[in-house]
Amino acid sequence: MYSGHKEEFFCSEGGEELAQVADTSCGCPMGTYFEASFIRLIDKVTNGSRIEINQTGTTLYYQPGLLYGGLLEHDCSPSRGIGYYLESLLCLAPFMKHPLKIVLRGVTNDQVDPSVDVLKATALPLLKKFGIDGESLEIKINRRGMPPKGGGEILFSCPVRKVLQPVQFTDPGKIKRIRGTAYSVRVSPQMANRMVESARGILNKFLPDIYIYTDHMKGVNSGKSPGFGLCLTAETINGTVLSAELASNPQGQGAAVLPEELGQNCAKLLLEEVYRGGCVDSTNQSLALLLMTLGQRDVSKVLLGPLSPYTVEFLRHLRSFFQIMFKIETKTTEEEHMGGEKVLMTCVGIGFCNLSKTIR
Repeated sequence: MYSGHKEEFFCSEGGEELAQVADTSCGCPMGTYFEASFIRLIDKVTNGSRIEINQTGTTLYYQPGLLYGGLLEHDCSPSRGIGYYLESLLCLAPFMKHPLKIVLRGVTNDQVDPSVDVLKATALPLLKKFGIDGESLEIKINRRGMPPKGGGEILFSCPVRKVLQPVQFTDPGKIKRIRGTAYSVRVSPQMANRMVESARGILNKFLPDIYIYTDHMKGVNSGKSPGFGLCLTAETINGTVLSAELASNPQGQGAAVLPEELGQNCAKLLLEEVYRGGCVDSTNQSLALLLMTLGQRDVSKVLLGPLSPYTVEFLRHLRSFFQIMFKIETKTTEEEHMGGEKVLMTCVGIGFCNLSKTIR
C-alpha cells in the first residue's frame, strides 16, 4: 500500500512486507517502474489521496484527493521521459488550490514521449488561449538528460484559475516562421550545427524566416548519457504552433544515427505535421479537448487535423467521466483548400469551477 507524503511503497511478497524509498524503482511487482513513479507524483500534488495495490501488482485502487499544488520536487523514472509526467501535470495544474511549482528530474528528451522542448513550445501557448497565463506560467530546462541514464532537470510552474474561457479556434492561418532547437549533450558541439544545416536545406525551399538555436550543455548540465536531437516548431499568423522532433538512439541501443540524416527526417516530419494541419498539433489534441470540456457553459470550437488513436481513446474517457459528447464534423481538402482532411470539434463546456482556489 502506498499513501500519504512519506514516499514509501509497501507491497507483499511471500508474506513479507517490503518498504523501499527509491528514485527509479520500488521493488514491487506492479507493472514497470515509471508507473510507480507516476503514482508517487500524483500523490505529491494531491492531498488525501488513497492508493492501494494488490500483492500481484495487477489491481490498483485509487481514491482521489484534493489537488493541492505548492512547491514540490520529483525524481522521474529514466525509463520514460519527463514529458510523460509533464503531460498530466499540464492537465491538472490550473485547477490546484495553490499555484504549482515543481522540479522534475529525469530524461528530458527521448524517442517515446513528447520532449520538454515541444511541450514548452506548443502546450504553453495553448493554455494561454484558455485564459491560463501570466509570468508564473513557464517551463525552464536547467539540465538536459538523455536516455538511458537521464540526469536532466526542469522547472514547471503554473498559476491557478477559477474558470476557463471558451475558445473559437477554427482558422489556423498560414505559416509565417519556423523556429527550433538543436541540442547536443556529451558529444561534439558540431553535431548540433550539422543538424541545423541539413534541416535548413529542406525547409528553406518553403520559407525564408527560419531560425534554429543550438543548445550545447556542458558539465553537470549535460546529464549522464550522450545524445543529440532536434525540435522544430512552425508558427502561423493566427498563433497556431505545430511541432516535430527527433532524438538519437540511446547509448548502446540500435545503430548510430548521423546528424544530417536526423535533421532531414525531422524537417520532413514537420512538413507532414503542417500537411495534417489544424489549430492544434497532434501532440496536444487531447489537452485542447479536455480544456474545452472543463470550460464554461458556452460553445467551444477547435479545428484539428486527423485524430490520433490516443485522442480517439481520450474522447471515450471524456464521455465516461464527464458525460460529454463532441460534435464532430469532417472538413474535406476541397473545403479547406490545403493539407489533409480536418476535423471540427464542437462542445458545450460542463462549467467546471475551481472551488479550491485560494482567495487573496
